[in-house]
Amino acid sequence: MRIVFFNRSFYPDTSATGQLLAELSEDLVKDYNCQVCVVAGMPLTHYIPYSSGAISGKIIQKEQFCGIEIIRVKNTGFSQKYFLGRISNYLTYFILSFFASFKLAKPDLVVALTDPPIIGLIGLLVSRRFNIPFIISVQDLFPEAAKGLEGNQSKSINFFLDRINRFCLKKANHIIALGKIMRKRIIEKRVEENKVSVISNWTDCSKIFPASKKNPFSLLHNLADFFVVMYVGNIGASSVLETVVYCAELLKDYKDILFVFTGEGIMKDRLIELAKRRHLENVKFIPNQFKDMLSYAFSSADISLILLKKGLAGYSVPSKIYKILASARPYIACMDEESEVAEITKRFESGLLANPEDPCDLAEKITLLYKNKDLRIKMGENAGNAAFLFDRHLGAQAYYELFKRLLSTKKSF
Repeated sequence: MRIVFFNRSFYPDTSATGQLLAELSEDLVKDYNCQVCVVAGMPLTHYIPYSSGAISGKIIQKEQFCGIEIIRVKNTGFSQKYFLGRISNYLTYFILSFFASFKLAKPDLVVALTDPPIIGLIGLLVSRRFNIPFIISVQDLFPEAAKGLEGNQSKSINFFLDRINRFCLKKANHIIALGKIMRKRIIEKRVEENKVSVISNWTDCSKIFPASKKNPFSLLHNLADFFVVMYVGNIGASSVLETVVYCAELLKDYKDILFVFTGEGIMKDRLIELAKRRHLENVKFIPNQFKDMLSYAFSSADISLILLKKGLAGYSVPSKIYKILASARPYIACMDEESEVAEITKRFESGLLANPEDPCDLAEKITLLYKNKDLRIKMGENAGNAAFLFDRHLGAQAYYELFKRLLSTKKSF
């Protein structure tokens, strides 16, 4: 089975979508003997040629990584902090991917993710040219998910995104949603129910695992002696992380509670400035961590946090939930009641739900867990047990079985 993926972000990028696609591609090659090609953009992390065939001077270049063929296009790499920079990165990747698609050997099927949200058009063109199935793996559903992007207030752009995405969803042979709520949102766009499947994202339980509170990460950053409320991941606009800073202000009299942000993102400088203006000594910022330290970072938390802006549930799904489960730590999810994360939380009793964008409710939930060690332990155990239902190999298997089923049909594409 030869599969072509289109997504701007891919290894060595550290974004959630890029990492998940890299893991899926590796597993399809290693465990299912697939031939995988990824048409990817330039990493937004510092790019160092890391594989044979990387020629930095070419606009379109071929590389190899873990048996995966990469066709890398040299799109712009402006800072994600600025709306126009993001648009430039998206459009240059989109245009160059169109030209790169003519370098493809005939695949058996083509899969477009949603980075950028219009890349499905290229996937559709490839599927028509080769008469093969076209699949969309929806990581974020646009234009609604764009409400979580800083600076995106353009009604004309959102109208444009809506029309393109409705067109691509209608033309796709199959669509993959990250959860039941996202599936519902997709069907609401007048998509046939029988062509939308649910395959959740995942974590690698062999790499993210429970560790002692006193570990190399907590000792390095002087966290071991505090009650740590931790946010790990992209510090972006869709998480409304100002809520955490305002909550820290409400709980500043608890001298042993420390709020920790671990990661990078467009909102980080703003949050640092907000904490400084309010003279908060109980807020700490730590840079992104390498993979070998990530498990220790999650295990340094007494409580982990997951946040999502009001109204984005089902249009975006925070994939950090699966890493938090694997670390066997309780968490507080600040998001709409109707969401994939809320469903997991209720099903496994692995954390607490709080009202999104409500620092008072978040503070109340934190103090509840702070004062109830037995509840924290029980929720952490429940989370650890639930993690194995979202392990990496199960996700790859679900994708492979879906691909195999699509190819087994005799329908002409």
